[in-house]
Order: sequence, then structure tokens, then C-alpha cells
Amino acid sequence: MASFYELTAYELHSMLQNGDITAEELIYSLFDRIQKTETKIKAYITLLKENAINQARLLDKKLRNSNFFGILAGIPIAIKDNICTKNIRTTCSSKMLDNYVPPYNATVIERILAEGGIIIGKTNMDEFAMGTTTESSYYQITHNPWSLEHVPGGSSGGSAAAVAADETILALGSDTGGSIRCPASFCNMTGIKVSYGSISRYGLISYACSLEQIGPLTKDVRDCALLLNVLVGRDPYDSTTLNRPKIDFLATLDEDIKGLRIGIPKEFMGTGTAEAVSKAVWNAVHLLESFGVTYDEISIPLIDYAVPCYYIIAMSEASSNLARYDGIRYGYRVEKDEGEWNEIFAEDRLAFGPEVRRRIMLGTYALSAGYYDMYYLKALKVRTLLRNQFEAQFKSYDIILGPTMPTTPFKIGEMISDPLAMYRTDIDTVAANVTGLPAISIPCGFSDGLPIGLQLIGNSLQEELLLRVAYKFQQETDYHKKKPPIGG
Repeated sequence: MASFYELTAYELHSMLQNGDITAEELIYSLFDRIQKTETKIKAYITLLKENAINQARLLDKKLRNSNFFGILAGIPIAIKDNICTKNIRTTCSSKMLDNYVPPYNATVIERILAEGGIIIGKTNMDEFAMGTTTESSYYQITHNPWSLEHVPGGSSGGSAAAVAADETILALGSDTGGSIRCPASFCNMTGIKVSYGSISRYGLISYACSLEQIGPLTKDVRDCALLLNVLVGRDPYDSTTLNRPKIDFLATLDEDIKGLRIGIPKEFMGTGTAEAVSKAVWNAVHLLESFGVTYDEISIPLIDYAVPCYYIIAMSEASSNLARYDGIRYGYRVEKDEGEWNEIFAEDRLAFGPEVRRRIMLGTYALSAGYYDMYYLKALKVRTLLRNQFEAQFKSYDIILGPTMPTTPFKIGEMISDPLAMYRTDIDTVAANVTGLPAISIPCGFSDGLPIGLQLIGNSLQEELLLRVAYKFQQETDYHKKKPPIGG
């Protein structure tokens, strides 16, 4: 029998409910695994072993003495370190917030706790969620469990690596331009970015408010649907959340997908897409075709402009959001702060790493007098046009399909010296954030032992459909069941 930590949340939920395992036994099993592998992976910034054991014991007692059994009762979950957790350090992997301990929980944390979920730690990430490799963290570089020489993707690399290495059962990430889907692809996990406004951002430390969403990183589609049942919903603390009807995402997974129509933009399969990635995606398309799905190659020309559009909007919003971290009101402050205000301010701001400073400067430039219309306003117009082009395609097709990332994982250090090359690798993921559409990444193959991800993009509020197609694919394949050679 597989070790407890290797099982899915859905499997463990049944075992916990039937009394085949206690929450305490599961937590001990998981932390034994972490002890064996974490020195190689470095997925966590903060581990909460004592808190998790105490929480598990209380939950076991509650389960014995009442009829309570929440959706996540006893299930361990890791949280990306830009999501606020009450009385638990939340750093954004930045020196700027090295000692920040929030006095409140994010809404998603409250919902997880209300369903009996057990938070086991805060995961490493690119600093302030700005990156594609999890190398810009102030604390450490997270390694890909499939190959320790390669990156796990970013910015939610710690969360994806923790799930892939069986150091957690579930994880939360955030996705601003692909930050859930990229590490899902690179670590052979399932990750979804929901329609904008479907999950509360209250308690998510802001990077680019009009683009980012919190979401799950899981071992399979069923676990993804399970966690979405907890996370999705209106929140009075976040005015951007939608008042959408309550959906049981698990209930519709088995529905037939025959007759669905898929569009495959040539822009997703163009220059820069590795041959092995293209081959794996086409193999996935032909498998879906055998289920009664039809497909056409299509064109969405403005996808070619999605990356510059995304980076102008994201960097501009980052420049505004991160202005509060001045060392006086918020954030790191130098010990000897004597002298001119502007000099001390500049010194305090050096607590930001080079990638964050680069994005703040570019965003400030794009918003400055004389350039606002030329860059930021034009990017907003392109955003509207891109969404219009996607909506036009959804009149004929149910799903837009392509690779999640154009390549397999990069080697650690490969992209550090060329940030523009790193930005270009976001070509397949940023369109969903710019348009606010839902998108899921699932495993679809390997090349030289490294994972390849398949991305499905749906129309607004069509997460249910994406999960159905992804679930059918996983029922007929075993890519998602493969385990990395990390050992332990």
C-alpha cells in the first residue's frame, strides 16, 4: 500500500471519514516525508509542525465526538507565502517583509479552516510573485523534484514542488501571469486559474490586482475540484468577487465530453515551442478526439501582443501597489536612518531584490507623465481587443487548447542573465490573466524525464467544463500518477 503522504486528498477524505486513519497519523506521516526530502527540494520558508499536530489532535477529538466532517477535514495544505495567515509569518519571499506577521487570515484561509483543513507551512516563491522560476526568493532557490538541477517554475514554485515531492497533499498558489500553471506544468501537477472574481483576493498581498487570482495546486483534477468547492464564492471583503451560483465541481466531473469543440491557436504552437512539447500536445489532442471531441486550428492574432500587454499592466500596477513599502509606514527599515529623507527611502527600498526593483522602475516609467497614454493606456486597449478576439472564438469553440509552457523546465541559473527571454516564456499563460478567463494546466507527457503541461482555456465561468475535459483526459492517461525520482 502507498504511504499516506502519496495519496490524494479525495482518497484521504474517505479514509479519515471511515476511521481508517487519524488526522494525527497523517500529519506525522507527512512531516516524516518532509524531513527526508526538504533539504533537497527547499519548498518551504516556514513549517508549522507543532501547530499542525495540535490542530490534528483537536480535529480527531471533534470527529469522534460530533457529526462534523468538513470537506477538508484532516487534510494537510501548504500555503504560498503571499497569502496572509494570522499570527504566522508571511514574507512574500522578500527581505522587505522578513518579519511581517499578519493580524488576520485571508478569506481563503478562513474557508479552509472552516472545512477542517490543516495548514502545515508557508511555501517559497519568487519575490512578491514576480518571476517564472522561484529563483528571485530572498531565502532560497526551490528545486524541481523531477530534476534537482532544474527550476520548479514560478512564482508558486514552492507550492508545486511540495505537492510533487509529496511534502503536502494540497497547496495554494496565486496566478498573475501563469504563476500556478507554469509550476504545475514544470512539476507535473494540476493547477487552475479561475475566472477573475471567482475566488476572494482578500488577504493576498497585492502585486497586480486586475490580473491575479488565488488557486489550487493538486495531484489530480479530482483534488482540484474538491478544493475549488471550498474556495469559490462571493466575499464581502473583496468587491471584485462575483456573486456566482454555488457549484459542486466534483458532481459534474463524470459528464460526457462528446461533441465538444476545441480551437488550437497557431500562436500557441509557434516559434519557441519545443518540438517535444508540440508533439505531446498534439498527442493529447488526438486522444481527446478519440472521446468524440472535434478540433480546428485557429488564429488569435493578438496573442502575439499578450506578453508586452501583460508586462506593462502588471509592472504599472506593481509600481503602485509596492509604493507603500517605504520603510517608514511598512516594510524593512535600515537601522541607522539618519540623513536626508530621500537617501534613507532609497536605502530602505534596496530591501527589494533586483527583479522587483526592475519591475517597479519599468512600471513607474510606464505611468509617468508623457508615457501613460503611450504605454499603460494602450495596453488596456489591447487587453480589451484581446478579450474580444477570445470571445469571438468561443462562439464557435468550447475550449481553447495549447501547451502551458513552450518548453520543459529550465536549468537553475539559465534565465537569470536574460530577463527578457524569461518574460517571453510566459507567451502561453498570460492571455488568460489579461482577459480574466479560466485556464487549467494538466500533465500530458515527458521529455528527457522532464514534465510537459497541457493548458485548457475556457470562456468566463466555465471552470466546470475545463475540469470535466481534464478529468476525462486523466482517466485515460497516467502521466499525473507518475512520481519524481526524488526518493527519500
